[in-house]
Amino acid sequence: MAKVVAEAEELPKAIVRRVVKDKLSQCSKGDGDLTLHKEALLAFSESARIFIHYLSATANDICKEKKRQTISADDVLKALEEIEFSEFIKPLEASLKGKNAGKNAEKSGGKNAGKQKAGTSKAKEVKKKRKLEEPSSQKLKEKEEDNQDENGSDDE
Repeated sequence: MAKVVAEAEELPKAIVRRVVKDKLSQCSKGDGDLTLHKEALLAFSESARIFIHYLSATANDICKEKKRQTISADDVLKALEEIEFSEFIKPLEASLKGKNAGKNAEKSGGKNAGKQKAGTSKAKEVKKKRKLEEPSSQKLKEKEEDNQDENGSDDE
């Protein structure tokens, strides 16, 4: 069978397999380890790819109607409604809120949160630089000692 889809458009098989197996294991609790036939994995992968193309094209149309060039999460939510997958909207909104809450918590660490982060990264850089310099400075000291020994500056 010849490949119809360009390799760049294929979804990673390992990720598709993991998503499918996770969901199936939730649905069939305790039925043991589930296996997927190679063709079933391909069918899931192609279905997901087609769905993503369809959803993104619809979201793009919505974005263009609003005379914008950047697709937003709201455009995707509206596209889900338009293609009659409205049952996905609430879980997606909850997921987005959860991720945004985590980002907001990082940002709300105060005005100095970013400065502290920058300060710690600078401190790490300095430590790293010192570590790199230590072996070279140690070698330099050893060479100087060797040179002194060769020049006859023995104290014995």
